[in-house]
Amino acid sequence: MLHHVTVAVADLDRSASFYDSLLSPLGWRRHHDSDGTIAWGIAKPVFYIVAEGDPEPGFGMISFSALGIAAVKAAFEEGVESGGTGVAEPGARRGPGSGSFSAFLTDPDGYQIEITVSAD
Repeated sequence: MLHHVTVAVADLDRSASFYDSLLSPLGWRRHHDSDGTIAWGIAKPVFYIVAEGDPEPGFGMISFSALGIAAVKAAFEEGVESGGTGVAEPGARRGPGSGSFSAFLTDPDGYQIEITVSAD
């Protein structure tokens, strides 16, 4: 089980606005906001961003679980409206580790994001 994930971002305010918008439809909220670090989660902080100059994304993808198709669509739309770039609009799909309905985008720093819901 993962304990938490931390990614470096170039502009903390820009990325915070993006993740506030993306994660809110999934039921996530900010749990920590100080000293150049912001963290979100449902019950506790599990996803952190830190201000660290010029990040170099390329490690893979961050996948956030949604409670339903409407939440996948809302998170994708909010993410794109808040500075993300749409890669694959919400739709039915299957892939390793993915649910049955997913959307893909990149955040303002270029990190690959998936929002997904499983039919299982």
